Amino acid sequence: MTSLRRIALIGNSLPRRCGIATFTTDLQRAISASRPDLETCIVAMTDRGQAYDYPPAVAFQIKDDNVEDYLRAADFLNAGRFDTVCLQHEFGIFGGEAGAHILPLLARLTMPVVTTLHTVLANPSAKQRAVMERIVDASSKVVVMANKARELLRSVYLVPDDKIEVIAHGIPDVAFAGPDVAKVRLGFGGKSVILTFGLLSPNKGIEVMIDAMPSILKHRANAVYVVLGATHPNLVRDQGEAYRESLMVRVRALGVEDHVVFLDRFVDQATLLEFISMCDVYVTPYLNEAQMTSGTLAYSFGLGKAVVSTPYWHARELLTDGCGVLVPFGDASAIGGEIAKLLTDDPRRQEMGQRAYAMSRMMTWERTAERYMSAFEAARQGHRLKVFARPDSGAPEPRGPAAPDMQIGHFMTMCDDIGLFQHAVQSVPDRSHGYCVDDNARALLLACALNNPGEQALPEILTTRFAAFVQHAWNPDIRRFRNFMGFNRTWLEDRGSEDSHGRTLWALGEAARGDASPSRRRWATDLFAQALSTAESFSSPRAWAFMLLGLDAYCTVAPDDLHAREVRHALADRLMSCLASVETPDWVWFEEGLAYDNARLPQALMLTGMTTQTPQYRDAGLRSLRWLMTQQTSVAGHFRPVGTGSFGEQRQHPRAFDQQPVEATATIAACLTAWRADGDAEWKTMAMRAFGWFLGSNDLSVALVDPHTGSCRDGLHPDRANENRGGESVVCYLLGLAEIRQLARVNTSLNKPTALRAVGA
Repeated sequence: MTSLRRIALIGNSLPRRCGIATFTTDLQRAISASRPDLETCIVAMTDRGQAYDYPPAVAFQIKDDNVEDYLRAADFLNAGRFDTVCLQHEFGIFGGEAGAHILPLLARLTMPVVTTLHTVLANPSAKQRAVMERIVDASSKVVVMANKARELLRSVYLVPDDKIEVIAHGIPDVAFAGPDVAKVRLGFGGKSVILTFGLLSPNKGIEVMIDAMPSILKHRANAVYVVLGATHPNLVRDQGEAYRESLMVRVRALGVEDHVVFLDRFVDQATLLEFISMCDVYVTPYLNEAQMTSGTLAYSFGLGKAVVSTPYWHARELLTDGCGVLVPFGDASAIGGEIAKLLTDDPRRQEMGQRAYAMSRMMTWERTAERYMSAFEAARQGHRLKVFARPDSGAPEPRGPAAPDMQIGHFMTMCDDIGLFQHAVQSVPDRSHGYCVDDNARALLLACALNNPGEQALPEILTTRFAAFVQHAWNPDIRRFRNFMGFNRTWLEDRGSEDSHGRTLWALGEAARGDASPSRRRWATDLFAQALSTAESFSSPRAWAFMLLGLDAYCTVAPDDLHAREVRHALADRLMSCLASVETPDWVWFEEGLAYDNARLPQALMLTGMTTQTPQYRDAGLRSLRWLMTQQTSVAGHFRPVGTGSFGEQRQHPRAFDQQPVEATATIAACLTAWRADGDAEWKTMAMRAFGWFLGSNDLSVALVDPHTGSCRDGLHPDRANENRGGESVVCYLLGLAEIRQLARVNTSLNKPTALRAVGA
């Protein structure tokens, strides 16, 4: 499947003055910057009676009260062959009762939709509930910015957890700086500055903060409260500037007119950041607990400001662990007291700001865009699986043991500051055998798999170590990867096997496509290109298969690499030639015997056939995998991987032992690839059967995994399980588990109860 090329966002857009417009514009820019080959645009919502000088990024606009505009927008998006649409939802920005005009647009779209819900109501009206449920049903993924919103989606709207992504509100990535320089530049030198920013409206609690000023001035006579922002356009339309004028009357009545400054401006981002930079304390005195997100709070937090806030939902989640101060709603005495304490305690205020800045580094727009891109990829994959599935086949969904939670405790134990150890003595890492690039490449594959929505990504430092191991394994003198390294960090060879080189290329290809870090994606792309040319001369069919798996990923991010495309066809043709020369009616295979990672050969052909639209590759992969599954199924019907005792034997039914996790993992992946290739639900059943081998559905009825730690025994002997739990085994189990958990998410989406889908229809 090719990588995402065209993404459209639906929502308000600058220069319209509102928080949704700012968010949509910032998100579009961040997504566009995440990849140089990505095209993005905005379908902008235009409110009644208004006209805006939209920038070129706005490709289409919808007048919110014109139903025909919504339908024309859907036709525009479909004709433009956009890969994904990202909808920004707030009830007030769409026309119709509860914003229902957006529903016909969603119903006409042919691509997956990822919806960001900027408001999730705990007590919606009947119409609001109906509209929300239909929007959620039309969306492949829904994004919220607070865990409270996730809880409400699950409890109030019955949205499956695996459909929900929590992605923090993005923030600009700027350096931490003190306020003094900006104060002088903006004319507030020598002042203790308290700041509120945003469109003025009665729910912002500005009155409460004004009432708190006399008590603050008793402790800090040079304090000034800056209220930066224009009055909300809807308020101006209905009431003019009556609200702003009432605030100014309140200021004069309290005698604090020299200490409260109203700046009636809607500022651009650079100006806003300068104002935030100059403040000593940022305050959000909102009156409504149900404020799900606040962009101004996120920005101030991200610039390392001490924040005092009422405990609305977003603030409660963000301002934890000493990163801010919460005060009761509408309590001028409390808010004044806390601000006064901060203004008179420089070390505490500075420590609070530094803590907030450090905690916010995961919220930068670059990271937020990465999370959105992962959600888009998962949405498109789910959409693609729906196309391949046969909803009218009548085949029952596969049944088997429930997939355990993803636990990486043992995996973490098997890693040190070099990378992943090869072996273990029971559950204790065995340093005497050191490391290998094979296992660290597998670990890099796992890191990419756990970037998928619904999984917890590996710690960044671990992924970096696996990448560093692969980089260090590269021997530029002979353009080959080394494999084995001793615990003393000494390489034991100048080159590894062809298979280890091929497997490393596979991991690099997946990292080029799916690593969380744009920099590592570029690194993986470059190293893959360097290491590919040497591997063209390899003679190992498994190395060819691993390379094809890597090429399937690499070619999505480097579609203009004509040489890689040529190599992909050449390798697939070699596998086809092997099959043609060996295959007989009772031996449908590529070699005279069966060995390890067998299912990767048909998987590689199927993937290549689908992505290059070469049916003969796909069909050969399906045919050989069907035969392999007859060899890997016991008389009792459970999965029985090819045992190591079979290695070297020719045209013999495989021996039962020893059985190893690598075979189960390869089979799971190959069967799910086959399901995507021809839509036969029986492939899902076979994938579940192979995964059941880990959980005890095997020849010895012995579970190989500890679901609490995620450890996996090294295999099955004729009389017992191998109690050692090495690196290859744990990674293979976790990779297989990730595949099955993804399958479960797709099945949940495809089999959502009709009663839930029909609500509000």
